[in-house]
Amino acid sequence: MRRPPPATRWLALAVLTVVAALYLLPLAWMLCVSWKGPAELKDAAFLPQRIQWSAYSEIVSSPHFPFALYARNTVLLVVLSLAGVMISCTIAAYGFARLDFPGRNVLFGICLATMMIPFPVIMVPTYMIFKELGLIGTFAPLWVPAWFASAFNVFLLRQFFMGIPRELEESAMLDGCSRWGCFWRIMLPLSRPALVVVALFHVLAVWNDLVGPLIYLTHQEQFTLSLGLQALQSKSGDTPWNQLMAASTLIVTPVVVLFVLAQREFVRGIATTGLKG
Repeated sequence: MRRPPPATRWLALAVLTVVAALYLLPLAWMLCVSWKGPAELKDAAFLPQRIQWSAYSEIVSSPHFPFALYARNTVLLVVLSLAGVMISCTIAAYGFARLDFPGRNVLFGICLATMMIPFPVIMVPTYMIFKELGLIGTFAPLWVPAWFASAFNVFLLRQFFMGIPRELEESAMLDGCSRWGCFWRIMLPLSRPALVVVALFHVLAVWNDLVGPLIYLTHQEQFTLSLGLQALQSKSGDTPWNQLMAASTLIVTPVVVLFVLAQREFVRGIATTGLKG
């Protein structure tokens, strides 16, 4: 394959740099506002005159935004739902990829068809189900559904599983390994890039979820970080912008760090997820 000429490569690099800068501009603005003092909030200057950290200490100690409590609730939901996603989706994807049973392709098509159903369509029926179960006002509606597999994650993992040679499992079975042993000792270790992608997508979705907690949570001590930030923004008394941006920075930082740490596996998982089958 011929490499493009240097001029083309430099042009592509320049375009990508501009696009990346546009995406990073809101984050940079958020960070700069969080560093400003109260007297600078009406100043049109992008950069603060002097970096001040007072907004962070004020927002962490604010009674209207108990950051530690909201962070604990969010992490609890992430852990419970992530465990459910990784267990249910990997088992379902392995079944669709490796087990031959009547109606497999039909069931997989139905599974994919659920991705076309908008959330507002099922929002009210789902709410009524959890209401009848007496789970409104608890964390259960936010993590229990994750234990029943999601179509996108099943599709992603199934495509990756189908790209792994069957000969590896057949050799293991000849040596006495069970089907469960093949899944645990062969498929999962080889699927680490795809598992990282699924985990990262799910963590980001739960961490940034606002609609779910807004619907099901009724007490402030149960609020997640996103719901707490929304309540802080809408409360009477007008929270200063530097404190709002400081709270936003505290919420965004963990997921940015997580993405940076998992970036190599994330890119590898996206690049190597096959479209076979």
